[in-house]
Parts: sequence; structure tokens; C-alpha cells
Amino acid sequence: MAEQLLQINGLKVSAEDKEILHGIDLTVNRGETHVLMGPNGAGKSTLGYALMGNPNYMATQGSIRFDGKDITEEAADKRAKEGIFLSFQNPLEVPGISLGSFIRSALEQRRGEKLRLWDFRREMKKAMDVLQMEESYGDRDLNVGFSGGEKKKAEILQLLMLRPTLAILDETDSGLDVDAVRTVSRGVEEYQKNEKGSLLIITHSTKILEALKVDYTHVMVDGRIVATGDGSLVEEINAKGFEAYCREAIHG
Repeated sequence: MAEQLLQINGLKVSAEDKEILHGIDLTVNRGETHVLMGPNGAGKSTLGYALMGNPNYMATQGSIRFDGKDITEEAADKRAKEGIFLSFQNPLEVPGISLGSFIRSALEQRRGEKLRLWDFRREMKKAMDVLQMEESYGDRDLNVGFSGGEKKKAEILQLLMLRPTLAILDETDSGLDVDAVRTVSRGVEEYQKNEKGSLLIITHSTKILEALKVDYTHVMVDGRIVATGDGSLVEEINAKGFEAYCREAIHG
């Protein structure tokens, strides 16, 4: 029997007093890969931020349960410690804090213990090799001066190092060339293979999905999930787009 990891019931979310999500129901079991697709402005990223506990996105109704615990009111740092990870669509630049220091600090908080520098560097090098990143990136300020591809690789490096139970990837393949997408996909594949973690992949395109087994695909339109299917739904959307789903949402 499948073991539930994430259960979202009737979730409504507002930002700046405007309701964006209108009653989301979604269940993710351990080890499953779910894909969330939809047109621009559908509310996909809002769901990711709400699950991570971003204070700018307020849950006004419904509940979020993670690993059997109600986390609807929990702060983002507590959710991260419990095993939720969000790869941002537009990662922030953080001057004065190196990528390596940032990851080491996050790891120590997650594990609740200090890490020896040598052990940490060895672990990080192993993850960097998967992503074809030079070790020098670890000493650079977090995302400062990074290209789009380098920022996305840094996000996936954090994924491989932190080993969350649930990884939410928001447009991780957006704006990347073919080689960068292949490298990032390799990192996601490595996470899924080694950690047997659950994935919620928010995307417009399907480049990053080619190497992954997709269990469920959800279509979001206007803050509602209007269709759910298996991996074949991705191919249908590739061929036909979202127009039919948008029409159906308008006409009910």
C-alpha cells in the first residue's frame, strides 16, 4: 500500500488580499513524481511557495499535511528541516555568503549536528561531479554573477546535498540550453534514484521530464487543478497545448 507523504485538502491561498488558489486537493505518496503544468499565471508557482511556507502567500482555507503532520501554519525553516525543498524559478543572489557555506549551514540545521569541513567538502565534490561543476563554485558568493544555467545547477547541488523527502522544482529547466538541461536532469535523476524522494515538478516545458518516470500529471488553470492523468498526459499537452483545458475552466 502506498504511503502518503503530502496531503493537500481544499487549499485556498491569497497574496496581497487576492485569492490565487481556489481549493486545491492533491496527494503525493513517497517516491512518486508528480508534474504540475498549466498556462502562465495559473498559480503553479504560488502552490510551490505555499507548500514551502513563504509568508507572502497565506493559506486562508484548507490544510497541508506532510509526513502525517499538519504544517499549514508552520514557518518555512521548520518545513525545510522536516524535509521539504523548493528549487526557485529565479534564485536570489546572496552577496557575502559562499555557496559552500550556505549549503553547509543548511545541512547542519537539517541534521542537527556540526559537520567536519573535510567531510563536507568531500561530499560536496561528489555531488558537483554529477553536475559537472568545478569545485571553485563552492567558494563563490551564492548566485552572484552566476549565469542562468549556473544558478540552476547550484539549486540542484543543494538538492543532492540536502536530500529532502519532498523536492519541489519550479521551472528548473526554464531558459537552459540543451546541455544544461541534460546536466540538471542528471542531478534530478540521481536524487530520485538514490534518495527515493518524492518530486513535484512545476514546468511549462517537458525537457527535464525525459529522463524521469512520471507517475501523475496535473493541469492547473486559474488556480484550480482541472485535470489529472499519468505520464501520457504530458505528451498530450505537448501536442495540443492548454487551450481545451482553459475553455473547459471558463465554461465549467
